[in-house]
Amino acid sequence: MAGTRAAIRYAKAILSLALSEKNADKVKDDMKSIANTIAENEDLANMLDNSVVKTETKKAALNAIFPNLNKISNSLFDLLISNKRIDILNQVAIKYSVLFDEHNGKELAEVTTAVPLTKDLETKVLSKVKELTNKTVELKSIVDENILGGFILRVGDKQYDASISNK
Repeated sequence: MAGTRAAIRYAKAILSLALSEKNADKVKDDMKSIANTIAENEDLANMLDNSVVKTETKKAALNAIFPNLNKISNSLFDLLISNKRIDILNQVAIKYSVLFDEHNGKELAEVTTAVPLTKDLETKVLSKVKELTNKTVELKSIVDENILGGFILRVGDKQYDASISNK
């Protein structure tokens, strides 16, 4: 829990700095790259979490893995290392992307269906999203056969359950 709160604080600070320097888009690309790389590489995640590994080693590894980052993104490494919080780098990267999207009026909607989403169902879901929010929405499709039919839509803290299992 504390790591999540700290990650939000760091992400807000980086977003504020990036917006003031008009580099928020580039930093978002960097943060997506960092989050994807850490998520795909278990060894990297374990190394960042390991307190036995020296901070110089962690910094050298991060600089080798991400050589072409924006200076703001690169300064995040230094900041987290100096504050002994490099273990939350992945969380900061994820939170940055979420905060950036919120700042730009974009939101992620999760749609859970029993079968892969068709164009017709996607149209229905998007019309329901328009009722729930006035933001631009990016759909993330999840297939779960346990709902039997229909769909479950989650947008932010709102949920609309139009599944057969709910009836």
